[in-house]
Amino acid sequence: MADQYLKIVNTPAGKSVAQSLGLPTPVNLKRWERSDQPFIEGQVLVGAAANPRAIETVTNILRTSPANVFHAAGPDTLADSAKVGAKSRGLDLSSDIEHTFSALVFDASGIRDTAELRALYDFFHPVIRKLGPNSRVLIIGQDPKTCRKAANAASQQALEGFTRSIGKEVGKKGATANLIWIAPNAEERIESSVRFFLSPRSAYVSGQVVRIGKSDADADKTNPATPLAGKTALVTGASRGIGAAIAETFARDGATVIVLDIPPAMTDLETVAKRIGGKPLACDITEENAPKLIAEYIEDLGNGLDFIVHNAGVTRDKTLGNMPEHFWDMAIAVNLTAEERIDEELLERKLIKDNGRIVCVSSIAGIAGNFGQTNYAASKSGVIGYVEHMSRSLKNGITINAVAPGFIETQMTAAMPLTIREAGRRMNSLSQGGLPVDVAETIAWYCNPQSSGVTGNVVRVCGQSLIGK
Repeated sequence: MADQYLKIVNTPAGKSVAQSLGLPTPVNLKRWERSDQPFIEGQVLVGAAANPRAIETVTNILRTSPANVFHAAGPDTLADSAKVGAKSRGLDLSSDIEHTFSALVFDASGIRDTAELRALYDFFHPVIRKLGPNSRVLIIGQDPKTCRKAANAASQQALEGFTRSIGKEVGKKGATANLIWIAPNAEERIESSVRFFLSPRSAYVSGQVVRIGKSDADADKTNPATPLAGKTALVTGASRGIGAAIAETFARDGATVIVLDIPPAMTDLETVAKRIGGKPLACDITEENAPKLIAEYIEDLGNGLDFIVHNAGVTRDKTLGNMPEHFWDMAIAVNLTAEERIDEELLERKLIKDNGRIVCVSSIAGIAGNFGQTNYAASKSGVIGYVEHMSRSLKNGITINAVAPGFIETQMTAAMPLTIREAGRRMNSLSQGGLPVDVAETIAWYCNPQSSGVTGNVVRVCGQSLIGK
């Protein structure tokens, strides 16, 4: 169901009425539109605290875009911003600033103690109101878990609260703010993440923290237009909604996609497969022999899998006291147990290739809980625990991550009562629901060959929902 309120408040009359009544006026989000679209355009300001570790890499990434890059100048705390290089222009933050920025990028990875956090204020205070619509804030720090001293860990952990707060301040412009934490010597693994968080692909991802570690996987350059070319993906629950959007996005990025869903959904599944040039597979993943059936299908194709996306899911809502046992059993079986069993079979048969990707779909219900969804929330929280544990045990460069969608405009949310649906849409920093493609774009980023350092993460695709963390 279309968000009529969003349409109305983006008309001159509607915006005027909403502002006079103190109602939210969400911005139409700019999403990815074409394969040759630059990941960032306009004016980009880069800054750094002392001893930045990632600024050279960030600069090299930005040079592949048509953006006009400036580096911060003025305060002594930002002196190392000049390491951006001679091809950028210095911008004195102590003078009047006339530019409107499409992105603010800050390297805080060298901050060693809490006194050095002043550099955040010195960089962002003069320019935060200069962000344009659909702009981006990206901060890069060091993973606090890798810091040796308490003051270092405290200052790096401070970046999380800072980033989440910025996201809530700039969301009214359709802008987002995210944080990348890098492990020591992982600077060269940030390219796909920088591109994602600065691009329209991350339109509905804000207030998130991503950890990037070292990786021995090959980091060869990919074609940004078709980064998944030559790869094979399996997407479960792919006959409609988010699953279909994932399949379409993977195909757009060059992958061959096996789309899987239950036999009663075969007609819709075949429609999706035909549209993207994929291969349909009818299978009930809760059946005892489902993992074997899937594995044999992949073996018959003869090429193994590069990606598997566990998107299939169900809701069976009732308060716990009124919940029949088959509601509980179904939610756990589809949303959690089937993923474990399928992965176990594929990994045992070595059908997930080296440097492959496993992506699971959780939910903000698994983080914050939800009334009448004890079964669903338990299963989706279990997905998070599964991902975190598996990330420590997978070998051969295989990564595993999860997305946790918030309110996404699907057939399921369209069936909600009006008041609940409107609350779900507005209770986030962007004051609107997301689209299935927002989840798909995040999963495609996880699966980018250059995302080999990204594993064990749970990224919420929720417009920075006011519930959860």
